[in-house]
Parts: sequence; structure tokens; C-alpha cells
Amino acid sequence: MKQGLSLRVSQHLALTPQLQQSIRLLQLSTLELSQEVEQMLDENPFLELTADEAVREEFGLSHADVPVRDDEPGEAESVPASVKDTVGTATESGAVDTEAPTAAADDLPDWEGDGQSDLSPDDSEWGSDAPPSRAKQGEDGEVDATELARSQETLQQHLHRQALALRLSAEDAAALGFLIESLNDDGYLEEPLTELARTLAGDDEEQLDELVHHFTVALRLLQSLEPAGVGARDLRECLTLQVRELQAGRDGGDELRPEILEVAIKLCAQPLELLARRDVKRLQQLCGENDERIRAGLGLLTRLEPKPGRRFVDVERNIIVPDVLVTKVGRGTQARFRVQLNTEVMPRLKVHDIYASALRSHKGEGHAALQQRLQEARWFIKNIQQRFDTILRVSNAIVERQKNFFVHGELAMRPLVLREIADELGLHESTISRVTTAKYMGTPFGTFELKYFFGSALGTETGGNASSTAVRALIKQFVSSESAKKPLSDNQISEMLKEQGIECARRTVAKYREALRIAPANLRKAL
Repeated sequence: MKQGLSLRVSQHLALTPQLQQSIRLLQLSTLELSQEVEQMLDENPFLELTADEAVREEFGLSHADVPVRDDEPGEAESVPASVKDTVGTATESGAVDTEAPTAAADDLPDWEGDGQSDLSPDDSEWGSDAPPSRAKQGEDGEVDATELARSQETLQQHLHRQALALRLSAEDAAALGFLIESLNDDGYLEEPLTELARTLAGDDEEQLDELVHHFTVALRLLQSLEPAGVGARDLRECLTLQVRELQAGRDGGDELRPEILEVAIKLCAQPLELLARRDVKRLQQLCGENDERIRAGLGLLTRLEPKPGRRFVDVERNIIVPDVLVTKVGRGTQARFRVQLNTEVMPRLKVHDIYASALRSHKGEGHAALQQRLQEARWFIKNIQQRFDTILRVSNAIVERQKNFFVHGELAMRPLVLREIADELGLHESTISRVTTAKYMGTPFGTFELKYFFGSALGTETGGNASSTAVRALIKQFVSSESAKKPLSDNQISEMLKEQGIECARRTVAKYREALRIAPANLRKAL
């Protein structure tokens, strides 16, 4: 084969580090972005977090309100200067002049101080007599009351406090404490007593039998503590313990009649599948009771707590902070909607002025590496600015297309797909998908994820389309207004939708109902 040289012209897309960072920041949620900013602040010395908002005049921006979104699709809110590079001043075209003069060296504060305060350290605090500093304590060594109010008592602490009032021997107290620590978060004892004893006794059979005896006594004591049902091995035993607690301390009300409590105990002994399906006829045969008592017993069981330790679990509450705020301006037919970014979630970053000016005057060793870090800080600020600008553009397009939702609610939602927004803004569908994931919009009707405003279309009799979101809202409205004694089936809901002119099959209704977490008709039927 003869060798030769040839030229070839081709095009390819190279993902530069700046572009990769921009794509990654775009798909981050608000919480993840905050963590990314904290990490960048720790790694890059040129990046600084400002407590106050940057001066807007430096970038040719005024303090005027955000422009109102009316009938101009191309209008977008200006990004606050808090995400701009505040090293230089802005030119008339809006570009930042990185060679702007900085403060002179004579204007910088002297490290020796001005003589107004004594800067000598107090060495006595380092001596052996100095008390150790403890978190969450005041000046007098007392625990902060605010921290005590925030702390929540666990199930184990609650049970240990009750166990102190019992007069037990050392062995029984130790066995009770061991069982308390073996409970799960729901208050159940999952491991059998034999297995728990074997973890302590090993292969010693004599000690094993003794521990099982102590654990059996301790289990009865544990199940007598509050909350009722704690220490149960399964749901059936948990419900039985709660019913017996009602028998011991009933107030004589009609719903807690002795015969009803006895029926409830009989029901606890039956298969849980029958209780879940509310199979009254089958339960009548197994319990030997009439229809009225079975229904009353089932009604009593539904009011019991299946997880006794639920209220002691310290659940982390994640509050959703919207990225975009939509407010209504005006009334009636002249009403418009203002779309603006939530400044609470926007990091206020700038390049450190002193470090940047020092780098310009220093050309020694390591200058190239520091210049690279400075450029990374500017890239990071620019990419965050671009992230919020893209979110705002997409939000403006959504509000423009879903204007009826902001006026009439979710029943007026229209069909919308990602391609429509992508074509309007000149972006790719994957970019719109990244923007609408884990980004939230605060509206007069509540806070919704941006993906909530997108939905498939269902055909109507008039030849138009109805949004799947509006259909789900209509199904929810039908169920909320149904008769408790005769709930609507999926087929009936499908027929009602056809009366409204919406073609929706029964299987589609079942899929939407399950997405709304609405139980089937047989489980929605009131007892």
C-alpha cells in the first residue's frame, strides 16, 4: 500500500471545562448549588461571598423594579448584580473592564493597627484553669434553652424515663433496657427473644434459658408502657395491645362499648388481608358477629396507630424554596403576571478585589497557576449568572403559555411539551429538561416544580386537546364530591369525563388515580 498525505476538514464539538461546569450547574437543585458554592469558596481564594448586594450602578443597572411580563415573549428580567464579577466597572455596552484602577497601597489599612485598641492577646485563656468551651452553652455554662427546645425526645429516652419509675431488680432492669434499645423506629421488636438472648449467652444453654426468662418478663413490662402498642412483634399484636389498653381505660363512650372492643380483638386475630379489603361478609363468618358490630370494630381499628414510635421519629423537614416567584399585577382583564428570580437562593459572589489587584502587580513564581484560579472564579460567577438567566427565560415562557393556570387554576392547564419551549427559546430539549428538574416556581396557587406545567394531551370531542394535568385535577374533583357510601369506580369516572368531552379510557383513569394516590372504590367506601 502506498503511503501519502491528505487534508481533511471536519467539525466536532469540544466540551471545554467552562461548558462542562455550565451544564453541571444548570442541572443542580438549589440545595446542591449551595453546596457547590460552599465548596468553591473553600477551594478558590479569589472567590468571595458578600453579605450585601453588589452595587448595581457598577454594571449599568438601576434599582427599578423587574420588568413586568406582559405580551412580550422576548422580555427577560435582568440578573441581579450579586452574581456579577465586581472587579471592574462596566462600560456602556455592559462589559466589565478588568483593568480598572484599584485602591492604592497607601489606602490599605496598616497591619500594625491605628493604636485605638490593645491587640495584645490574653494568655490567661490558654492556661490550665480556663474552662473548656462547650457548644450549645451560655456564658455561665448552662445549656442554651433554644437548643433544648429544638431537641426532640426519642422513643428510647421516653421509655427509659418510664422504666425508672418501676421497681425492678438489677437483672430485670438490664433486660428491659436491652429490649428498649432493640426497638426499631416504629416501636416494634423485630428480633425474637431467643435470638436476642443468644447474642449475649452464646453457646451457654443454661444462661440462654435464664436470659429468655428475663426477656419474657421484660417484654410484658415493655408492652405496658406508653405509647400503647410499643414492643409488639407484628401489626396484629400492636393493634391488640392498643385495644386492650382501651378496655382498661375506656371512658364509657358509645364507640367503646365492651362488645365492640371484644369484636375488635377478634378482628385482630384474622388475616390482615381481609381487614385491608374490608371483606365484611368473610369476617362475619370467621368472627361469628353481625354486620353492624363488624363494621363498628373495623372503624375502631382504623383509628389506631399502626406505628407507635412514629411521633418520636425526628423527621428531617425539607422546606422547598422556590427559584422563581410569580406575582399577579392588576385586576380583572388587565391582570398581568410578574416573573422574577428569588434573590434568597441566589449566591452573592464576587472576585476578591485585593487578591486580584495583587496578582496583577506580581509576576513572580506561580503567577500562571494563580491566574488560572482567578479565571476559574470568573467562569464560576458567569456560569451561575447564565444558570439563573436560563431559568428565568424558561419560566417566562411557561407563564406565557400557561397563563390560564395562573388565572383559573389547574383545571385550566393546557397541554405543553418540552419541545415547544425549546423551539421558542432556541435551546435543546435536554437543556429544558435540566432547567425544569428540581427547580420550583412560587405561584398564587402554591409552589410547583417547573415540570408540573408540562403534560401530555388527551383528545376531546371538539377535536382539541386537554392537558393530562387538568384531567387529573378533574378526577380529584370528582372523587372529593362523591358519596362516601357509593364511591365512583374507574369506569364511572371515565364516563363522567366523556360527558365533559374528554376521551379517557378506564385504564388511563386508573393510572391517573394511582398517581394521585387515591385508593380504589372498594377502599374508599365508608364503613
